[in-house]
Amino acid sequence: MQRITLTFLTGLAALGATTALAGDFGPLIAPAELVTAETSQNPVILDIRAKGYDQGHIAGAVSAPYGLFRGPAENPGAVPPVAQLEATYETLGLEPSRPVVIVSQGDTDTDFGAAARVYWTLKSSGFTDLAVLNGGATAWVNAGLPLSTEAVTPAPSALQISWNDAWTADTAAVTRVVGGAEQAKLIDARPTPFFEGKKAHDAAARPGTLPGAESLPYTEFFRPGATAIGADTDVGALKARLGIAAGDEVVSFCNTGHWAATDWFALSELAGIENVKLYPGSMVEYSQTDGEMANQPGLIANLIQQLTGGN
Repeated sequence: MQRITLTFLTGLAALGATTALAGDFGPLIAPAELVTAETSQNPVILDIRAKGYDQGHIAGAVSAPYGLFRGPAENPGAVPPVAQLEATYETLGLEPSRPVVIVSQGDTDTDFGAAARVYWTLKSSGFTDLAVLNGGATAWVNAGLPLSTEAVTPAPSALQISWNDAWTADTAAVTRVVGGAEQAKLIDARPTPFFEGKKAHDAAARPGTLPGAESLPYTEFFRPGATAIGADTDVGALKARLGIAAGDEVVSFCNTGHWAATDWFALSELAGIENVKLYPGSMVEYSQTDGEMANQPGLIANLIQQLTGGN
């Protein structure tokens, strides 16, 4: 196991140059580009902030708090049942034929994970024209663009969705990889202390990481202090640094599938690497099984970490 530092990402694109590497819409969109898209493509704008919508949002945006796309407190990374997702999409007025732009707060780099997770959920549900507003609502305000306090109640839609497993790794599949029955590159998107077993999520049964995993903290895709993700075009260098060969399956995980969504988005949607999957339940779900783990502290060290919050 090793920690990978993506030093080649120091030349990432600035916020104003976040257009998709391929395709006509998404996967990233800058504030000025969204202004144009509102007229030319009429996207649904999903404001996924838990709070702040009433104080000001992009005009026409629909309030769709992140929690609608997440699991219960004991396993927040779990994907809601398909029937529940379908009902949520219908309430939000979503249509597969209409583009969707996802807007997080954008005050910190971890906010991007929320937008990326919603993007992954919608893509897995059959939506194809998707984009994340890079830098979120904060980037919109910093660009000098106006906000509205007028709440939007969308017209409900009627959908019939199914889940596409192409970008999903579940606990059973991860367990087979850990046991050697299947092959995949396991990528831990958490900050280093979690990877090293020095910290653990409150809902995790045990600290540690997956055996054989490589550490690729989600922060490697951001310039220091930036909240907008960078778009790197040197896919060959990215694959070489991660040791990804043609045909390799890649599984991104973290604690609850939040930070891992950023790694998944960067590898799959920006770098265009095929066969990249997100493990939504991640270490909280896996730690509640009897599966093998690595970087686990001893009993005394584990007790001290629990008493001190892992610091």
